[in-house]
Amino acid sequence: MSVRELVVLGTASQVPTRHRNHNGYLLRWDGQGILFDPGEGTQRQMLRAGVAAHDLNRICVTHFHGDHSLGLAGVIQRINLDQVPHPVTAHYPASGQRFFDRLRYATAYRETVQLTEAPVAADGPLAVDPSYTLEARRLSHPVESFGYRLVEPDGRRMLPELLAARGVTGPDVGRLQREGAVGDVRLEDVSEVRRGQRFAFVMDTRLCDGVYGLAEGADMLVIESTFLDEDVQLAVDHGHLTAGQAAGVAREAGVRHLVLTHFSQRYGDPEEFARQARGAGFEGELTVASDLARVGLPRR
Repeated sequence: MSVRELVVLGTASQVPTRHRNHNGYLLRWDGQGILFDPGEGTQRQMLRAGVAAHDLNRICVTHFHGDHSLGLAGVIQRINLDQVPHPVTAHYPASGQRFFDRLRYATAYRETVQLTEAPVAADGPLAVDPSYTLEARRLSHPVESFGYRLVEPDGRRMLPELLAARGVTGPDVGRLQREGAVGDVRLEDVSEVRRGQRFAFVMDTRLCDGVYGLAEGADMLVIESTFLDEDVQLAVDHGHLTAGQAAGVAREAGVRHLVLTHFSQRYGDPEEFARQARGAGFEGELTVASDLARVGLPRR
C-alpha cells in the first residue's frame, strides 16, 4: 500500500527554540521522498524522525535564507556518506546558484552519489514522474523564492453498479482498466474520473498570485504563518504571512487539509494560530505543525 504523508522535521522561522528546530519537511509519496527546505539541524531531526538518507529522491529549496537551506551541507554529505544507490535531484532558485555551490562544497568529502542540480528560473513544470508532476511558482519575498506543488495524474474510479449492469466481472474488470474496452463496453461507460491528489508547499512570502496558484484545489497545503494577525504589518514588511492570511488562502483555494508552520519565536501559544485560522473562516482539516509530527494526506 502506498504511503503519502508529511514528516515534519522543524517548524521554527528565523530563530529556533527549545521545542522547534529550523525548517525541514519530508513528503513521502508512493515510495519516494521529497525533502523541502532543510534548515540547520535537519540531519539530526531526520534521525529522530526515523528518516534515512536512502529515503531521499529530491530536495526542494524555496529560497536561500539560512533557516531554509543551511542544512543542505549536512544532508548532501550524508547522502554521499551513506552511498545512496539512486540519483538525487536538487531544485532551488537559479539566482542562488552561488549559495548552493557553497553549501554543497562547504567542507571536504568524497562524492559517491549522482546529485543532479536542477535550478528553477521560472514558473511551470520541473519534473514529470509516473505518479506526479512537480511544479514551481514564484513567491514574493525579499530574496527570490519559489513554492512547489505536486499534482497526481487523474485516474478513473470503477462503478460497481455500472459494471454489473453491463455484465463485466472478474478478470475482465482488470482488462477493461488496462485496455480501455472489453467487447462493446468502454472504460468511460462504467467509471468516472478520479481527480489526482495535489500537495502544495508555500514558504516565506507575502500574499501574491503564486500563493493562490499553488494552493488551488490542494488536498494538503503546507504554508508559512510566521505571524499572528495583530502583527500583519510586520508580515508585510518582512515578506511573510499571518495565520489569518494563510487560512484565507486555504479557504478561497478549496484546500482540504491546511498545515500551518514556520512560527516566529515571539509567540508562546501555538493554539492561537489555530484560533485565528478558524476565525478567518477555514473549515477544513487543520494542523498546527509541531516538530516530528506525521501528517497523512487526506484520502482520495
